[in-house]
Amino acid sequence: MRIIVTGATGFLGGALARRLKQLGYEVIALGRDRAKLAALAAEDMHAIRFDLSSGAPPPRITAGALVHCAALSSPWGSPAAFYHANVVGTQGALSLARAAGVRRFVQISTPSIYFRFQDQVGVREDAPLPRPVNAYAATKRLADDLVLAALDLDPIVLRPRGLYGPGDTTLLPRLVAAARTRALPLMNDGRAVTDLTFVGDVADAACAAANATGDLKQRVFNISGGEALNVCDVAERAAARSGCTVRWRRVPVAAALALARLHETGSALLPHRPEPAVTAYGAALFAFTQTLNIEAAAQHLGWTPRVRFEAGLALTFEGARP
Repeated sequence: MRIIVTGATGFLGGALARRLKQLGYEVIALGRDRAKLAALAAEDMHAIRFDLSSGAPPPRITAGALVHCAALSSPWGSPAAFYHANVVGTQGALSLARAAGVRRFVQISTPSIYFRFQDQVGVREDAPLPRPVNAYAATKRLADDLVLAALDLDPIVLRPRGLYGPGDTTLLPRLVAAARTRALPLMNDGRAVTDLTFVGDVADAACAAANATGDLKQRVFNISGGEALNVCDVAERAAARSGCTVRWRRVPVAAALALARLHETGSALLPHRPEPAVTAYGAALFAFTQTLNIEAAAQHLGWTPRVRFEAGLALTFEGARP
């Protein structure tokens, strides 16, 4: 089968394109980074430079499935930029899929849609959705609605938590960079728990979704590594792999959130809206437990995670130097 991967020059998209190629699929890789597209082309993939949100006519290609990885993912940014990338970009991906004769559209979404400023253990896909915590969550929720309404494309939405692995430039590297420069906040006595997902497991989940058959009674699936990980332990283990030691500073939750919101307000008033030192969402990840129930993916897609955190951490930092 031929599969289109949007955002193939990104972290997840690149891992997925290579995984599909390894499994024997014909891959059409879409992205905007010329150098990364050239690297994918050198690996015998059909690489196309295309901006889904540009409004340009889609390239003349055909495929059996499309996995939409392209997105603007960040805890901070312009609401207009998020809307353009995540909503308009998804509209472009849906148009591309229809033009290409795609039978299955797989949307890579986010559990940020579920986020609340409170502990949430084992969140299921049918949980009532709160008011979006930020522009990223708001626009991904809108994008999911667009995809789920496209019944002619037999849609599936995946919501993977906390991607990490080789090539990660966001999650663990940002955490380690923060640990190098300042003490990290210790809130609620460090009881917060989360679940992370190795990028290869997400790629396998996307493969399973692209190939799922039968009468799917569920369209949205949580994806994670299936391990409840203490947030402080994650930070300390990642920092240790990079040759540094985490310093902790006890901070009341209310004070931390108030300070973060003050930073957000200040950044929003400045030209170009620079990212604040900390966001309320970022601070809350150290304060509240957030874990997913992934039983539905096993039941309906036949997918379960294979890489446990300790093994994934070793693969992520293999060869790294402090």
